Amino acid sequence: MRIVLLGGPGAGKGTQAKLLQDHFKIPQISTGEMLRQAVQNGAVLGKQAKEFMDRGELVPDSVILDLVDGRLSANDSGRGFLLDGFPRTVAQAEAFETMLADRNLVLDGAVSLRVPTATLVARLSGRRTCRRCGTMYHVRFNPSKKDGVCDRCGGDLYQRDDDREETIKARMEVYERQSAPVHDHFRAQGLLREVDGTGSAEEVFRKVLRQLQPTH
Repeated sequence: MRIVLLGGPGAGKGTQAKLLQDHFKIPQISTGEMLRQAVQNGAVLGKQAKEFMDRGELVPDSVILDLVDGRLSANDSGRGFLLDGFPRTVAQAEAFETMLADRNLVLDGAVSLRVPTATLVARLSGRRTCRRCGTMYHVRFNPSKKDGVCDRCGGDLYQRDDDREETIKARMEVYERQSAPVHDHFRAQGLLREVDGTGSAEEVFRKVLRQLQPTH
């Protein structure tokens, strides 16, 4: 199974990616995580990416595509994979399709998690992050045992700037503008699977699996 997972900030991509990974026994390929690892490991691509990141600029498509191309060549991608956070542009989508064609592979589906903005704001604005270990909590859905204190390491919990309501709405507007052409691209190919992302993680997962069932 080869899947692309799409969705705005707070749509539940991380949760669904883990469930899909476990269900299909395929690796989750996160471009964000690959970038962080490449930078941390001091790899050539990581050094190139860090130069742009340090200047506050977007990492060029060429660097992202090289990372994805290399990851698709790994042995564990042979049975399939789940792409999270990629492609973000039509140019990336087209280059990705060329990578698949070169390997005689096809994409099984692009799953888009659709969640109302009001719900996303509630999800993200309630998030709290540990300053020390990075563990995530939610004031409503997953609170720490002691208010403002991490259960794992005792560190202080804080609200990230990008989890504030006004910032979240701005992020959603940017995502919708940037992602619309990518959605249209996959829709034109009959690959887009739009899923209602509201409800429990298990409910959404069942919806995703239904959308991924073969239509023939």
